[in-house]
Amino acid sequence: MNRMYFTEEHEAFRSSFKDFLKKEVVPHIEKWEKTGVIESFIWEKFGEMGYFGLCTPEAYGGMDLDLFYTVIFLEELQKINSGGFAAAIWAHEYLAMTHLNEEASEAIKQKYLIPSVEGKMIGCLCITEPFGGSDVAGMRSTAIRKGDTYILNGSKTFITNGVYSDYLIVAAKTNPLDKHKGISLFVVDRKTPGVSATKLDKLGWRASDTGEIAFDNVEIPLENILGEEGKGFPYIMQHFASERLVMGINAHARAEYALEYAVQYMRERVAFGKSLDQFQALRHNIAEMASKIDMCKEYNYSIAKRLNEGVYVVKEASMSKLLSTKMADEVIYDALQMLGGYGYMEEYPMARLFRDSRLGPIGGGTSEILKEIIAKIVLDHKEYHPAT
Repeated sequence: MNRMYFTEEHEAFRSSFKDFLKKEVVPHIEKWEKTGVIESFIWEKFGEMGYFGLCTPEAYGGMDLDLFYTVIFLEELQKINSGGFAAAIWAHEYLAMTHLNEEASEAIKQKYLIPSVEGKMIGCLCITEPFGGSDVAGMRSTAIRKGDTYILNGSKTFITNGVYSDYLIVAAKTNPLDKHKGISLFVVDRKTPGVSATKLDKLGWRASDTGEIAFDNVEIPLENILGEEGKGFPYIMQHFASERLVMGINAHARAEYALEYAVQYMRERVAFGKSLDQFQALRHNIAEMASKIDMCKEYNYSIAKRLNEGVYVVKEASMSKLLSTKMADEVIYDALQMLGGYGYMEEYPMARLFRDSRLGPIGGGTSEILKEIIAKIVLDHKEYHPAT
Protein backbone atom coordinates (compact mmCIF):
# COMPACT_ATOMS: atom_id res chain seq x y z
CA MET A 1 0.00 0.00 0.00
CA ASN A 2 1.28 3.46 -0.92
CA ARG A 3 0.67 5.23 2.40
CA MET A 4 1.48 8.65 0.93
CA TYR A 5 -1.84 8.58 -0.93
CA PHE A 6 -3.90 5.59 0.26
CA THR A 7 -5.31 4.77 3.67
CA GLU A 8 -6.51 1.44 5.03
CA GLU A 9 -10.05 2.54 4.13
CA HIS A 10 -8.93 3.05 0.53
CA GLU A 11 -7.42 -0.41 0.39
CA ALA A 12 -10.54 -1.98 1.90
CA PHE A 13 -12.52 -0.30 -0.88
CA ARG A 14 -10.06 -1.65 -3.47
CA SER A 15 -10.44 -5.17 -2.13
CA SER A 16 -14.23 -5.07 -2.10
CA PHE A 17 -14.42 -3.50 -5.58
CA LYS A 18 -12.07 -6.16 -7.00
CA ASP A 19 -14.32 -8.84 -5.53
CA PHE A 20 -17.38 -7.16 -7.02
CA LEU A 21 -15.81 -6.99 -10.49
CA LYS A 22 -14.68 -10.61 -10.31
CA LYS A 23 -18.12 -11.84 -9.27
CA GLU A 24 -20.51 -9.52 -11.12
CA VAL A 25 -18.65 -8.27 -14.21
CA VAL A 26 -15.91 -10.64 -15.37
CA PRO A 27 -18.29 -13.57 -16.14
CA HIS A 28 -20.12 -11.38 -18.69
CA ILE A 29 -17.21 -9.58 -20.35
CA GLU A 30 -16.74 -11.97 -23.27
CA LYS A 31 -20.43 -11.74 -24.14
CA TRP A 32 -20.42 -7.94 -24.00
CA GLU A 33 -17.27 -7.76 -26.09
CA LYS A 34 -18.91 -9.88 -28.78
CA THR A 35 -22.33 -8.21 -28.78
CA GLY A 36 -21.21 -4.65 -28.12
CA VAL A 37 -24.07 -4.30 -25.63
CA ILE A 38 -23.60 -3.97 -21.87
CA GLU A 39 -26.72 -5.39 -20.24
CA SER A 40 -28.74 -3.03 -18.07
CA PHE A 41 -28.61 -5.13 -14.90
CA ILE A 42 -24.95 -4.33 -14.29
CA TRP A 43 -25.56 -0.58 -14.29
CA GLU A 44 -28.10 -0.96 -11.50
CA LYS A 45 -25.74 -3.22 -9.56
CA PHE A 46 -23.06 -0.53 -9.74
CA GLY A 47 -25.68 1.92 -8.52
CA GLU A 48 -26.80 -0.31 -5.67
CA MET A 49 -23.20 -0.55 -4.46
CA GLY A 50 -22.76 3.22 -4.57
CA TYR A 51 -20.04 3.10 -7.22
CA PHE A 52 -21.68 5.81 -9.33
CA GLY A 53 -21.77 8.22 -6.41
CA LEU A 54 -18.14 8.33 -5.35
CA CYS A 55 -17.82 12.06 -6.11
CA THR A 56 -21.47 13.06 -5.82
CA PRO A 57 -22.78 14.90 -2.72
CA GLU A 58 -24.77 12.84 -0.23
CA ALA A 59 -27.84 15.01 -0.86
CA TYR A 60 -28.16 13.32 -4.28
CA GLY A 61 -27.44 9.79 -3.14
CA GLY A 62 -23.65 9.94 -3.46
CA MET A 63 -20.85 9.44 -0.95
CA ASP A 64 -18.76 12.57 -1.64
CA LEU A 65 -15.48 10.70 -1.19
CA ASP A 66 -11.97 11.95 -1.87
CA LEU A 67 -10.45 11.52 -5.32
CA PHE A 68 -8.31 8.50 -4.43
CA TYR A 69 -11.42 6.33 -4.30
CA THR A 70 -11.88 7.33 -7.93
CA VAL A 71 -8.23 6.45 -8.65
CA ILE A 72 -8.81 2.95 -7.24
CA PHE A 73 -12.10 2.63 -9.13
CA LEU A 74 -10.39 3.47 -12.43
CA GLU A 75 -7.35 1.27 -11.82
CA GLU A 76 -9.37 -1.84 -11.02
CA LEU A 77 -11.69 -1.32 -14.00
CA GLN A 78 -8.64 -1.50 -16.28
CA LYS A 79 -7.56 -4.84 -14.86
CA ILE A 80 -10.55 -6.86 -16.08
CA ASN A 81 -9.30 -6.42 -19.66
CA SER A 82 -12.23 -4.69 -21.28
CA GLY A 83 -11.39 -1.12 -22.18
CA GLY A 84 -14.87 -0.78 -23.65
CA PHE A 85 -16.67 -1.74 -20.45
CA ALA A 86 -14.40 0.49 -18.39
CA ALA A 87 -14.97 3.40 -20.79
CA ALA A 88 -18.75 3.05 -20.66
CA ILE A 89 -18.65 3.17 -16.87
CA TRP A 90 -16.26 6.08 -16.43
CA ALA A 91 -17.77 8.07 -19.32
CA HIS A 92 -21.08 7.96 -17.46
CA GLU A 93 -19.68 8.90 -14.07
CA TYR A 94 -16.80 11.22 -14.95
CA LEU A 95 -18.00 12.86 -18.17
CA ALA A 96 -21.80 13.09 -18.13
CA MET A 97 -22.33 13.11 -14.37
CA THR A 98 -19.53 15.60 -13.78
CA HIS A 99 -21.48 18.26 -15.64
CA LEU A 100 -24.67 17.38 -13.75
CA ASN A 101 -22.80 17.63 -10.45
CA GLU A 102 -21.20 20.95 -11.25
CA GLU A 103 -23.54 22.91 -13.51
CA ALA A 104 -27.06 21.47 -13.30
CA SER A 105 -29.95 23.22 -11.57
CA GLU A 106 -31.65 21.63 -8.58
CA ALA A 107 -34.53 20.43 -10.75
CA ILE A 108 -32.19 18.81 -13.27
CA LYS A 109 -30.25 17.14 -10.48
CA GLN A 110 -33.44 15.66 -9.11
CA LYS A 111 -34.51 14.44 -12.54
CA TYR A 112 -31.19 13.15 -13.92
CA LEU A 113 -28.41 13.11 -11.31
CA ILE A 114 -30.13 11.00 -8.66
CA PRO A 115 -31.16 8.27 -11.16
CA SER A 116 -27.60 8.40 -12.56
CA VAL A 117 -26.17 7.64 -9.12
CA GLU A 118 -28.65 4.77 -8.81
CA GLY A 119 -27.66 3.34 -12.21
CA LYS A 120 -31.22 3.75 -13.47
CA MET A 121 -30.28 6.39 -16.05
CA ILE A 122 -27.07 6.42 -18.11
CA GLY A 123 -25.53 9.51 -19.64
CA CYS A 124 -23.07 10.51 -22.33
CA LEU A 125 -21.15 13.69 -23.15
CA CYS A 126 -21.49 15.04 -26.69
CA ILE A 127 -18.76 17.48 -27.71
CA THR A 128 -16.75 16.09 -30.64
CA GLU A 129 -18.17 16.69 -34.12
CA PRO A 130 -17.50 14.97 -37.46
CA PHE A 131 -15.70 18.00 -38.90
CA GLY A 132 -14.30 19.44 -35.68
CA GLY A 133 -12.33 16.74 -33.87
CA SER A 134 -10.43 18.38 -31.01
CA ASP A 135 -11.42 21.88 -32.14
CA VAL A 136 -14.14 22.49 -29.56
CA ALA A 137 -14.53 26.18 -30.36
CA GLY A 138 -15.07 25.32 -34.02
CA MET A 139 -18.20 23.26 -33.43
CA ARG A 140 -21.10 23.74 -35.85
CA SER A 141 -24.03 22.43 -33.82
CA THR A 142 -26.45 25.19 -32.86
CA ALA A 143 -29.12 25.66 -30.21
CA ILE A 144 -31.08 28.76 -31.12
CA ARG A 145 -33.58 30.12 -28.65
CA LYS A 146 -37.19 30.18 -29.84
CA GLY A 147 -39.75 31.25 -27.26
CA ASP A 148 -39.47 28.97 -24.24
CA THR A 149 -37.25 26.41 -25.99
CA TYR A 150 -33.92 26.03 -27.75
CA ILE A 151 -33.93 24.39 -31.20
CA LEU A 152 -30.92 22.06 -31.50
CA ASN A 153 -29.45 21.08 -34.86
CA GLY A 154 -26.17 19.41 -35.71
CA SER A 155 -24.23 16.20 -35.15
CA LYS A 156 -21.69 14.65 -32.78
CA THR A 157 -19.40 11.67 -33.23
CA PHE A 158 -17.17 9.25 -31.31
CA ILE A 159 -19.56 9.51 -28.35
CA THR A 160 -19.09 6.81 -25.70
CA ASN A 161 -22.52 5.57 -24.52
CA GLY A 162 -23.85 7.45 -27.53
CA VAL A 163 -26.37 4.79 -28.58
CA TYR A 164 -27.86 3.26 -25.43
CA SER A 165 -27.66 6.11 -22.90
CA ASP A 166 -30.84 7.67 -21.48
CA TYR A 167 -29.71 11.29 -21.68
CA LEU A 168 -27.07 13.33 -23.47
CA ILE A 169 -25.03 16.29 -22.24
CA VAL A 170 -24.72 18.32 -25.45
CA ALA A 171 -22.54 21.30 -26.32
CA ALA A 172 -23.91 23.63 -28.98
CA LYS A 173 -23.62 27.24 -30.07
CA THR A 174 -26.33 29.50 -28.75
CA ASN A 175 -24.53 32.42 -30.42
CA PRO A 176 -22.94 31.17 -33.65
CA LEU A 177 -21.14 34.49 -34.19
CA ASP A 178 -19.06 34.15 -31.01
CA LYS A 179 -16.37 31.44 -31.25
CA HIS A 180 -15.84 30.79 -27.54
CA LYS A 181 -18.49 32.63 -25.53
CA GLY A 182 -21.25 31.45 -27.83
CA ILE A 183 -21.21 27.81 -26.62
CA SER A 184 -23.71 26.45 -24.07
CA LEU A 185 -24.39 23.05 -22.50
CA PHE A 186 -27.73 21.24 -22.34
CA VAL A 187 -29.13 17.98 -21.04
CA VAL A 188 -31.22 16.28 -23.73
CA ASP A 189 -33.49 13.33 -23.04
CA ARG A 190 -32.87 10.42 -25.41
CA LYS A 191 -36.58 10.12 -26.23
CA THR A 192 -36.86 13.69 -27.47
CA PRO A 193 -38.09 13.77 -31.10
CA GLY A 194 -35.30 14.49 -33.59
CA VAL A 195 -32.52 12.64 -31.73
CA SER A 196 -31.03 9.68 -33.63
CA ALA A 197 -27.86 7.63 -33.23
CA THR A 198 -25.76 5.30 -35.38
CA LYS A 199 -23.42 2.78 -33.78
CA LEU A 200 -19.80 2.94 -34.97
CA ASP A 201 -17.61 -0.10 -35.66
CA LYS A 202 -14.30 0.26 -33.84
CA LEU A 203 -10.85 -1.31 -33.65
CA GLY A 204 -11.12 -1.68 -29.87
CA TRP A 205 -13.37 -0.80 -26.93
CA ARG A 206 -15.77 -3.31 -28.45
CA ALA A 207 -18.03 -3.67 -25.40
CA SER A 208 -18.97 -0.01 -25.38
CA ASP A 209 -21.45 1.67 -27.70
CA THR A 210 -19.68 4.48 -29.52
CA GLY A 211 -22.11 6.50 -31.59
CA GLU A 212 -22.57 9.22 -34.14
CA ILE A 213 -25.55 11.32 -33.12
CA ALA A 214 -27.77 13.60 -35.21
CA PHE A 215 -30.01 16.37 -33.88
CA ASP A 216 -32.80 17.47 -36.23
CA ASN A 217 -34.81 20.41 -34.89
CA VAL A 218 -34.70 19.01 -31.37
CA GLU A 219 -36.73 21.11 -28.92
CA ILE A 220 -34.96 21.61 -25.59
CA PRO A 221 -36.80 23.27 -22.69
CA LEU A 222 -35.12 26.42 -21.36
CA GLU A 223 -34.66 24.79 -17.96
CA ASN A 224 -32.46 22.07 -19.51
CA ILE A 225 -29.52 24.43 -19.96
CA LEU A 226 -26.56 23.63 -17.67
CA GLY A 227 -25.12 26.63 -15.89
CA GLU A 228 -25.21 29.94 -17.71
CA GLU A 229 -25.80 30.50 -21.40
CA GLY A 230 -22.55 31.15 -23.24
CA LYS A 231 -20.29 29.58 -20.61
CA GLY A 232 -20.15 26.11 -22.13
CA PHE A 233 -16.60 26.50 -23.40
CA PRO A 234 -14.99 27.27 -20.01
CA TYR A 235 -17.14 24.53 -18.40
CA ILE A 236 -15.79 22.04 -20.94
CA MET A 237 -12.20 23.21 -20.57
CA GLN A 238 -12.45 23.08 -16.79
CA HIS A 239 -13.49 19.43 -16.82
CA PHE A 240 -11.01 18.41 -19.52
CA ALA A 241 -8.31 18.45 -16.85
CA SER A 242 -10.05 15.76 -14.81
CA GLU A 243 -10.92 13.77 -17.95
CA ARG A 244 -7.29 13.76 -19.04
CA LEU A 245 -6.13 12.66 -15.61
CA VAL A 246 -8.71 9.87 -15.76
CA MET A 247 -7.17 8.71 -19.03
CA GLY A 248 -3.66 9.00 -17.61
CA ILE A 249 -4.64 6.82 -14.65
CA ASN A 250 -6.34 4.35 -16.98
CA ALA A 251 -3.11 4.16 -18.98
CA HIS A 252 -0.78 3.39 -16.10
CA ALA A 253 -3.26 0.82 -14.75
CA ARG A 254 -3.62 -1.13 -18.01
CA ALA A 255 0.16 -1.04 -18.51
CA GLU A 256 0.59 -2.44 -15.00
CA TYR A 257 -1.91 -5.19 -15.79
CA ALA A 258 -0.02 -6.05 -19.01
CA LEU A 259 3.27 -6.19 -17.14
CA GLU A 260 1.87 -8.40 -14.38
CA TYR A 261 0.46 -10.82 -16.94
CA ALA A 262 3.70 -10.92 -18.94
CA VAL A 263 5.79 -11.56 -15.82
CA GLN A 264 3.53 -14.44 -14.75
CA TYR A 265 3.72 -15.92 -18.26
CA MET A 266 7.52 -15.65 -18.30
CA ARG A 267 7.79 -17.48 -14.99
CA GLU A 268 5.76 -20.40 -16.34
CA ARG A 269 7.07 -20.57 -19.92
CA VAL A 270 10.21 -22.66 -20.37
CA ALA A 271 12.58 -22.39 -23.34
CA PHE A 272 16.05 -23.87 -23.79
CA GLY A 273 15.83 -25.45 -20.36
CA LYS A 274 14.92 -22.41 -18.27
CA SER A 275 12.00 -20.10 -17.67
CA LEU A 276 11.80 -16.92 -19.75
CA ASP A 277 12.31 -14.71 -16.71
CA GLN A 278 15.89 -15.98 -16.50
CA PHE A 279 16.97 -14.54 -19.87
CA GLN A 280 18.90 -11.31 -19.33
CA ALA A 281 17.55 -9.49 -22.39
CA LEU A 282 13.96 -10.10 -21.26
CA ARG A 283 14.72 -9.27 -17.63
CA HIS A 284 16.18 -5.91 -18.61
CA ASN A 285 13.19 -5.16 -20.80
CA ILE A 286 10.89 -5.88 -17.84
CA ALA A 287 12.98 -3.54 -15.70
CA GLU A 288 12.47 -0.71 -18.21
CA MET A 289 8.74 -1.39 -18.47
CA ALA A 290 8.31 -1.40 -14.69
CA SER A 291 10.27 1.83 -14.37
CA LYS A 292 8.14 3.63 -16.96
CA ILE A 293 4.94 2.50 -15.25
CA ASP A 294 6.09 3.61 -11.80
CA MET A 295 7.18 7.03 -13.04
CA CYS A 296 3.78 7.69 -14.62
CA LYS A 297 1.84 6.22 -11.72
CA GLU A 298 3.59 8.34 -9.09
CA TYR A 299 3.12 11.47 -11.20
CA ASN A 300 -0.56 10.70 -11.69
CA TYR A 301 -1.04 10.16 -7.96
CA SER A 302 0.57 13.53 -7.24
CA ILE A 303 -1.77 15.24 -9.71
CA ALA A 304 -4.78 13.49 -8.17
CA LYS A 305 -3.71 14.84 -4.78
CA ARG A 306 -3.50 18.39 -6.12
CA LEU A 307 -6.82 18.10 -7.94
CA ASN A 308 -8.39 16.74 -4.76
CA GLU A 309 -7.11 19.86 -2.96
CA GLY A 310 -8.75 22.14 -5.53
CA VAL A 311 -5.69 23.00 -7.62
CA TYR A 312 -6.38 23.69 -11.31
CA VAL A 313 -4.09 21.16 -13.02
CA VAL A 314 -4.45 21.83 -16.75
CA LYS A 315 -0.73 21.54 -17.53
CA GLU A 316 -0.13 18.54 -15.29
CA ALA A 317 -3.20 16.62 -16.49
CA SER A 318 -2.24 17.28 -20.11
CA MET A 319 1.26 15.97 -19.43
CA SER A 320 -0.20 12.96 -17.64
CA LYS A 321 -2.35 11.92 -20.58
CA LEU A 322 0.35 12.68 -23.16
CA LEU A 323 3.06 10.57 -21.54
CA SER A 324 1.01 7.91 -19.75
CA THR A 325 -0.94 6.87 -22.86
CA LYS A 326 2.27 6.74 -24.91
CA MET A 327 3.92 4.68 -22.18
CA ALA A 328 0.97 2.25 -22.02
CA ASP A 329 1.11 1.61 -25.76
CA GLU A 330 4.85 0.93 -25.55
CA VAL A 331 4.59 -1.36 -22.52
CA ILE A 332 1.67 -3.34 -23.95
CA TYR A 333 3.49 -3.69 -27.28
CA ASP A 334 6.51 -5.13 -25.47
CA ALA A 335 4.34 -7.32 -23.22
CA LEU A 336 2.63 -8.82 -26.27
CA GLN A 337 6.08 -9.55 -27.70
CA MET A 338 7.02 -11.39 -24.51
CA LEU A 339 4.22 -13.87 -25.17
CA GLY A 340 5.43 -14.57 -28.70
CA GLY A 341 2.77 -16.15 -30.90
CA TYR A 342 0.41 -16.48 -27.96
CA GLY A 343 0.35 -12.72 -27.59
CA TYR A 344 -1.28 -12.56 -31.03
CA MET A 345 -4.03 -15.01 -30.09
CA GLU A 346 -7.44 -13.73 -29.00
CA GLU A 347 -7.69 -16.30 -26.19
CA TYR A 348 -4.86 -14.46 -24.43
CA PRO A 349 -5.49 -10.94 -23.09
CA MET A 350 -2.77 -9.02 -24.95
CA ALA A 351 -4.50 -8.76 -28.34
CA ARG A 352 -7.54 -7.01 -26.88
CA LEU A 353 -5.41 -4.96 -24.53
CA PHE A 354 -3.26 -3.84 -27.47
CA ARG A 355 -6.33 -2.70 -29.45
CA ASP A 356 -8.05 -1.04 -26.53
CA SER A 357 -4.96 0.88 -25.48
CA ARG A 358 -4.50 2.50 -28.88
CA LEU A 359 -7.36 4.90 -28.26
CA GLY A 360 -5.49 6.44 -25.32
CA PRO A 361 -3.44 8.93 -27.38
CA ILE A 362 -6.55 9.86 -29.43
CA GLY A 363 -9.63 10.23 -27.20
CA GLY A 364 -10.10 13.15 -24.82
CA GLY A 365 -7.73 15.34 -26.84
CA THR A 366 -5.12 13.90 -29.18
CA SER A 367 -1.47 13.85 -28.21
CA GLU A 368 -0.83 16.50 -30.85
CA ILE A 369 -3.39 18.85 -29.25
CA LEU A 370 -1.95 18.20 -25.79
CA LYS A 371 1.54 19.06 -26.99
CA GLU A 372 0.28 22.41 -28.25
CA ILE A 373 -1.49 23.13 -24.94
CA ILE A 374 1.68 22.32 -23.03
CA ALA A 375 3.80 24.36 -25.46
CA LYS A 376 1.53 27.38 -24.96
CA ILE A 377 1.96 27.12 -21.20
CA VAL A 378 5.73 26.58 -21.30
CA LEU A 379 6.72 28.79 -24.24
CA ASP A 380 4.01 31.43 -24.41
CA HIS A 381 3.27 31.64 -20.66
CA LYS A 382 -0.43 31.15 -21.35
CA GLU A 383 -2.53 30.76 -18.22
CA TYR A 384 -5.70 28.69 -17.94
CA HIS A 385 -8.27 29.52 -15.29
CA PRO A 386 -11.41 27.81 -13.96
CA ALA A 387 -14.82 28.96 -15.17
CA THR A 388 -16.17 31.81 -13.03
